[in-house]
Amino acid sequence: MNIIFIEPSLPNNQREFVRALHGIGANIYSVGERPYNWLDPETRGWLTHYQQIKSVTDEGALEWAVRDAQSKVWIDRMECTIEAHQMPAAHVRERCGIPGTSSRTTYICRDKVAMKDVLRNAGIPLAASGAVASLAEARDFATRVGYPLVIKPRDSAGAAGTYRVNSENELEHVAHQSGVADGASAAIEEFIEGHEGIYDTLTVSGEVRHEFIGHYYPGVLEAMRHRWISPQLISTNEVESDRYAEVREMGRRVNTALGIETSPTHMEWFFGPKGLKFSEIGCRPPGVGQWDSYCHGNEFDLYREWALAVCHHTTDVRPSRRYACGIIALRPDLDGRIAGYEGTDRIFEKYGDHVVGQHFPEPGTNTQQVEAGYMANAWMRVRHEEFDVLKSILNEIGETIKVRAH
Repeated sequence: MNIIFIEPSLPNNQREFVRALHGIGANIYSVGERPYNWLDPETRGWLTHYQQIKSVTDEGALEWAVRDAQSKVWIDRMECTIEAHQMPAAHVRERCGIPGTSSRTTYICRDKVAMKDVLRNAGIPLAASGAVASLAEARDFATRVGYPLVIKPRDSAGAAGTYRVNSENELEHVAHQSGVADGASAAIEEFIEGHEGIYDTLTVSGEVRHEFIGHYYPGVLEAMRHRWISPQLISTNEVESDRYAEVREMGRRVNTALGIETSPTHMEWFFGPKGLKFSEIGCRPPGVGQWDSYCHGNEFDLYREWALAVCHHTTDVRPSRRYACGIIALRPDLDGRIAGYEGTDRIFEKYGDHVVGQHFPEPGTNTQQVEAGYMANAWMRVRHEEFDVLKSILNEIGETIKVRAH
């Protein structure tokens, strides 16, 4: 099996997809933006061939690299796992006659407005939403729906470029800041009060083979705006319980409506006074190294399961559901350089057996802005057999560990 895999080294967990493909015997023809010698030796050893191009989002350059590989061997599949790479990959895949997720499915999973139009027609419960390209259109939407609202790029990932709008004055400010007032098209939607969670799958030929459910504490928009918060994302080990039946059912209906065949998915949902509501979906794995939480929580190799799915349209291991597993972001007290840490010895002495991943940048390292994400600075990944106990441990970590900067 000859597979083209786009961008094998950045972010760090990209190498896990390469490892998994190599582990099941695939020949990996990889395309990336970094010089070959910048790849770590182990990753280089897994690759059959590597082609550097200036940008993997440049469709012309990507198509050249793909056709060059096709001139040497038959290419069975082309895969990418990063949101920004998906549309170029879909277009090139179709032009080069390589099986995989269609450009239509990729488009409606990328474009928030098209996505919600399709799902609304399929009867999926979701917030009132639409597209606006002027301040007048945004005001008309606000008049119909009321405040608060959310304005975001049509192709955003996570909370990037996302604004909560609570009043007409804020709407005018955000319309100018986001470019809507100047004619840029953006997604606008009703702000849904409630708890925010995720539903992720590995789907093979349209059938959900693996599914996972997690919870944000607090919601992403709030977590990405306030330095003092040490946000958590916790995956539950009670996925198959009745309490999650509605989430599972909705997520499967979403995958079907969007035409997802063999692919990972990452869906977000809200549950509050108006019941369960769909938020958005990506036809890709989640960020925040979340697949590592699924691996540690379920005592299996999800990356290998993905490799089997894309290469052979199968999976062969059942997740154990033994542990809940979660990540907590630990933010520096100010921007600058890392000066040191407080409270780490106490936490590792008490909970070290439960820690399955960690990152504490060396003193002197430049800090990253809060908006850069959960893994931008220090973080810890922890598991426990009881969800509520795990949450209390993560709360204690957030209250105890201090990241000092100067």
